Amino acid sequence: MRFRILAAAIILALAAPAFAAERIPAGMKASTVEANGIKFHVVSGGKGPLMLFLHGFPAHWFMWRDQLTEFAKDHTVAAPDTRGVNLSGKAPTVDGYKFNLLVDDVKALAEKLGKKGQKFTLVAHDWGGVIAWGFAMKYPEMLDKLVIINAPHPIIFEREMRENPIQRMGSTYMFAFNNMDGYKWDEAMAKNDFAGLRDSLTGGALKAGVYTVEDQLEWVKAWKVPGSMDAGLNYYRANRLNPPFNETHPADKVPSSYSAKDMLAGFANTQVTVPTLVVWGLADSALQGGNLSGIEKYVPNVTFKFYPTSDHWVSVVKAKEVNADIRGFMGEAAK
Repeated sequence: MRFRILAAAIILALAAPAFAAERIPAGMKASTVEANGIKFHVVSGGKGPLMLFLHGFPAHWFMWRDQLTEFAKDHTVAAPDTRGVNLSGKAPTVDGYKFNLLVDDVKALAEKLGKKGQKFTLVAHDWGGVIAWGFAMKYPEMLDKLVIINAPHPIIFEREMRENPIQRMGSTYMFAFNNMDGYKWDEAMAKNDFAGLRDSLTGGALKAGVYTVEDQLEWVKAWKVPGSMDAGLNYYRANRLNPPFNETHPADKVPSSYSAKDMLAGFANTQVTVPTLVVWGLADSALQGGNLSGIEKYVPNVTFKFYPTSDHWVSVVKAKEVNADIRGFMGEAAK
């Protein structure tokens, strides 16, 4: 239910002018990095081995604020706005958000931000995590460690949407994102109501005392950048990310659906061999715990850290705890 409300809020919040300067954490800088044909907005800092952070939808670099501050103590940290999002360049067509391009963006960014020949650690959430799974399949030689936070493995996610009715219903919002529910996007883009979306995504952090109202507004500013929200929706559209059917959408009414085989076409390997930490908030209403079942088949070197009462935004609300998990996984003491 929460993600249906989220979908409705997103529909009402697709475009409006950007405002005010970003609040960059102390010691960080914002820059533009051209990679894979896109000009990426990147917030970075620190010194040492590279750690690259990938956000999901509808977040942007700011969701990693606490991780950037922590790991910049002994790493080079970088959090890009992914393709099309916030201040990064927009692809001219929906096909410009195909999965293979998103994965190759990470490769190109890592080559620009890291040292030649040096492996890096990739930390990713939601859509960023799906991209990270693909990157680990396609370019394992570039990774030292992989950290996935509430992001389904592409192959397991297809299984869950086909076989698990709870996951199918949890993914209902994807039909709207793919223009299958009769929403009039042009009309929605003329509106400017961010309150529901803001409270759904960042209200938990505000209640927990992790965020201030000003922190919440950082998310709102990114949503107001022209084309940013629509670009995020294009990740779903370009890759047909929606269930094949569910109890409210009969199969004969769904013109296309997600196929891991199609999305991973051209990937030589579907195994993730790099050491991987999976952090999961089990109260996630959109991504059910079934996405963790059988993951060892595809990720043999996997470690789990569960947060039973945390939701999809566990790395924001429980930033200190998740940072400690990542430190422990990397074999580092807390700084």
